[in-house]
Amino acid sequence: MTQNASQTQDMTVVVTGASGRTGRRVADAARAAGLTVREATRARGFDWQDRSTWADTLRDADGAYLVYPSDVGSPEAALAVGLLAHEAVLLGVRRLVLLSSRGEEMARPTEEALRESGADWTVVRASWFSQNFSEGPLVEGLRETGELIFPGGEVREPFIDVRDIADVVVAVLSAPDDRYVGQSLAVTGPRLMTFGEAITEISAATGRELTYRPVRPPEYGERLAGFGVPPQEVEFLVDLFESLLDGRNAYLTDGVREVLGRAPRDFTDFAREAAATGVWKR
Repeated sequence: MTQNASQTQDMTVVVTGASGRTGRRVADAARAAGLTVREATRARGFDWQDRSTWADTLRDADGAYLVYPSDVGSPEAALAVGLLAHEAVLLGVRRLVLLSSRGEEMARPTEEALRESGADWTVVRASWFSQNFSEGPLVEGLRETGELIFPGGEVREPFIDVRDIADVVVAVLSAPDDRYVGQSLAVTGPRLMTFGEAITEISAATGRELTYRPVRPPEYGERLAGFGVPPQEVEFLVDLFESLLDGRNAYLTDGVREVLGRAPRDFTDFAREAAATGVWKR
């Protein structure tokens, strides 16, 4: 066994949101890489809103993956991430990786809070997840009505497979040196697509006629309010979509290849694999 492999097997990483869209994949990838995973979820006694639960989760770990629930740019995120990062450093957990959003200006205070903690920090700024089409609030409309109603317009987005994000996070956490410390890594999928083109690919993969209907962010906010989403969250999401989906992210980056030495997974492969699970079947 090489020295680096031995060091990896001795490494314990805390994974916040370990039951969520990215955390679940980070935990799986970390275990596959030989790391010991400590899942930080409410079911296991960790709560972002309860500071008294943090120390027991962090103590004696070597690193942590931080993903803030709801959104990294939410008003509460900067304070919570900053406080947790400071506590982690005090407990000797220095290598921290934060999931952020590429192009999201509202996320910058949270990133700055991490940088100011004294941790050996890395920020992974991801583009829109491919899995947002197969997990979460967008799925029901596709499954039940065959239509995606969303304020994406005709903007082109380099959708990224969450498994690539997870692989990048684990590579950063387990790096035997400081090559990624103090860096903000932008990761995207391999090509630009509109939301309509994404739905066309999903339709081909499922054999169902699926459609995309773009709406303006305020109209989408009205729909969210009708579903019972709290007014403050609706306002935040409308502002988020108006900024993120204005074309600012319509370009590719080489972050996945630079860290992993391979190309990111393509959306077509994601759509075929997800369709095989039956997630979009009525």
